[in-house]
Parts: sequence; C-alpha cells; structure tokens
Amino acid sequence: METLGYLMDGFSVALAPHNLMFALLGAFLGTLIGALPGLGPANGVAILIPLAFSLGLEPETALIMLTSVYAGAMYGGRISSILLNIPGDEPAMMTCLDGYPMARRGKAAEALAVSAVASFIGSLVATVGLILLAPLLAKFALTFGPAEYFALFLLAFATLGGITGKNPVKTIVAACIGLMIATVGIDNTGVQRFTFGVLELYEGVDFIIAIVGLFAISELLFFIEARASGDTPGMTVNKLSLSFSDIKGIIPSSLRGGVLGFIAGVLPGAGASLGSFIGYTLEKRLVGRKGYFGEGDPRGVAGPEAGNNGASSGALVPMLTLGVPGSGTTAVLLALLISLNITPGPLMFTQNADIVWGVIAALLIGNFLLLLLNIPLVGIFVKLLSVPPKYLLPVVTMVAFVGIYSISNTTFDLYFMVAFGVGGYVLRKLEIPLVPVILGLLLGPEMEKNLRHALDVSNGDWTILWGSGLAISLWALAGLGIILPYIVGPLLRRRMRAVTS
Repeated sequence: METLGYLMDGFSVALAPHNLMFALLGAFLGTLIGALPGLGPANGVAILIPLAFSLGLEPETALIMLTSVYAGAMYGGRISSILLNIPGDEPAMMTCLDGYPMARRGKAAEALAVSAVASFIGSLVATVGLILLAPLLAKFALTFGPAEYFALFLLAFATLGGITGKNPVKTIVAACIGLMIATVGIDNTGVQRFTFGVLELYEGVDFIIAIVGLFAISELLFFIEARASGDTPGMTVNKLSLSFSDIKGIIPSSLRGGVLGFIAGVLPGAGASLGSFIGYTLEKRLVGRKGYFGEGDPRGVAGPEAGNNGASSGALVPMLTLGVPGSGTTAVLLALLISLNITPGPLMFTQNADIVWGVIAALLIGNFLLLLLNIPLVGIFVKLLSVPPKYLLPVVTMVAFVGIYSISNTTFDLYFMVAFGVGGYVLRKLEIPLVPVILGLLLGPEMEKNLRHALDVSNGDWTILWGSGLAISLWALAGLGIILPYIVGPLLRRRMRAVTS
C-alpha cells in the first residue's frame, strides 16, 4: 500500500501539464533518434542533455524528458531494422531476422505495428517489475556501509565487459582512462591534482561536457567521415491491416520477452542486447517448428522487441536503487542525476521520492504515448531515414554547442567538449569502448570517497574492505564478473551466429 501511495504521488508529478508535454516531446525525439542507424539511445540521451539544461528545466522534468527519450529510442531502433535491415542499435539486430523479411513480403506496416505492440507490452511488464522490485532493493541497500559500497563500485567495474561487449583488456583500459580523468581537480583534503594551474579544472571535469563530447561530437565526426555524402534509401510502407487475432497471437511472445528482458536489464552488464537475444531464442525454441522464423514470423519480431524494451526499464533498477548503471544509457542518465545534485541510491527514494516516482509514473504514461505515436506516425519516421546527413549534422551540432554554452557561458567548455569529441573519435577508431570511460569518471569520486571513509573508520586497516558477509559476496560477484566474459562471451557470440545463420 505504501508503494501504491508513492506511485499515486508520482502520477501527480508526471501528469502535470508541462511534464506531460516534455514526456511527449522526449518520446517523439527519442523515436526519431532511435530510427537513425548508429545513434542509439545512449547517444540520443547525450545529445539532448544540453537541450534540457538550456531550457532551464526542473530536475524532475529534465529526467522525465530524457527517460522518455531513452524509451523512445528503444522503440525507434526497430524502424531501420525492419525497413532497411540496418539495426538502429545493437539490441535491434535480432529484429532484423524476421522484421526485414516481413517488409520484403509487403508487410512492412504490419511488422512495424507488431514491434510497437510488443515493445509496449515488454516495457509495461518491466515497469511493473520496477515498481515492485525497486523499493525492496532500496531498503536492502540501506544496510550498506562504506566498505560495501566500495565493493559494489568494484562490482560495477567488473561487469563493464558485459555492458560494452568489447575486448576485456580494452574495457579495462577505458575504465582506467575514466578513473584518471576523475582525479582531476581538488580532492577531499584540498590538494590540487592535475589542474596545471588552469582555474576551470579546479572543480574537476564536468560530466555533461565529457558525455556530449565523447558521444555526440565523436558521432558527428564519424558521420562526417563515413556518411556525409550518402543518402539513406527509403522503403514504401503499406497501409496498416493488423487484426485483433494478429495482436492476440503475439501477446504470449511479448510477455515472455518482457519478463526475460527485465531480468537481463536488472543484472548490471547484461543489458538490452542479451534481453533481445534470449527473447528471440526462446521463441524460436518454443514455437519455431510451428512457425517460419527467419522468413517473416511476427513472433520473431515480438520476442526480441519485448526483450530489449523490457531490459531498458529493468536497467533503471540498479541505477536508481544502488547508483550503479545497468547499461550504457543509464550511465548517461546517472551523469544527469549527479549534475543535478541528486545522489542516486537507496536514500533517493526518501530524499527525492517525488523525482523517483515521478519518473516511474512517467515511464508508464510514456509507454502509452509511444504506442499512440508509433502506429499512426510510421510514415513520418520512415521519411526521416532519407534525410541526408549534410542537413542533419548542422542541427545536432547546434543543439550540442548551444546547450553546453548555456550551462556555463564560457568558451572554455566548448573547446573542452570538442577535445573530448576528438578523444572519443580516436578511442572508437581504436575500438576502445566509451561507456567505461564515462563510468570511471562518474563512479571514481564516490569510489574514492568510500575507500577513504572505510579506512578512516578502521584506522587504516584494509581488512575492513572484506570484513562483512555482504562485502565478501560483492567481492565474489566482482570476481565472477571479471571471469565470466571470457567464458560466456565467446559462447554467446557462437550461439548468436548460429541463430542468425
């Protein structure tokens, strides 16, 4: 009953006219961004963070808008997968397997509608799971001391390989880069570190500048390099003719995918890619003999779409309750919370209850908004795929530069953002993932603070770091997080190649 009361308070926040308007705007923009191949939800949220600051939005409004962008981008990723056989992001890859064959058979609109309904069901299932699980996990996290939090942050770094899906060695290098950047500025004892006499560096590196530079500006550089002269081909979308029996046929697949996706999202490092993969694999195993998977079976669209959208909501659970992001996009949202002077974690549910439950309520409302947006506006979203990058790039660049300048009104931040963009471009060229850099920058200061606190309490006795059963459990999970990518990663890739072949 207490949870229900908090949720009702959240609806009073989410249904405020201005919050509802920005939720609708975020859902629309997120869908457009998700439809553009290569951008994905992390880049979409990063690009629009400056817009939230330049508009001077209240914390709950900014978070509601950008969470809606996140959800919308997960929806939008299926558009190019179905119409062009080009995944909007990695989780949308499995949607290509049956979505594109449906489009080639003249059922593009049906495929888009099936994916929209399945995404709605998957997100709805996961949001209900978020409502039920998050408060319980937050209460459990209140038992954490500084040693347990240090071990928890270590666990977050140990699971980075699952979040990025990249070479573990390069992932560690990226995390170390982020931790090094996090040491810039004045530490807790008043000592200057790596400021080089530059006044602007005394307060450290601004998360938003780093994120917009690493994600948005580096993406612009890749557009300029690879796509500036090329147009994206379009596809004619037929008139929608989805019957109630068609929808009824995909509901079981969507429910199963939503549950599996939520579980994958809650596990730090698993994420939407795993949710999408297991959603498709389960459907192929359960009904594959009775269907025509790989040739345009609607259940082959519903399963992975429900899975990746369920995982996107599930990834908010560890971020809100523990302050540990469950995906790359929630790492960007974590940076937004910190920049708004909001500390994610168990105390957030009491100190900032209106924000937490307002966002959760907005997720429920956003699911219905996205369903209403996605089906009637299919034609508009498809036309966006044919916009040449030479017209799209100036708009994205303007949003990034104007937004960053509006935060501090200094050109130093603009130069700094461009420097991060060039650095992000180089790292991506070297196939070094950017998400660990951001996590190192975000979690480094809190990790250091908890380490100092634990050692102060124990008078320098390092054994306090594994002095409780909970801390030992977290250390053990961290060890598994380091080892498992070497075992599970190759196995998962082989299974995925087997499924896609």
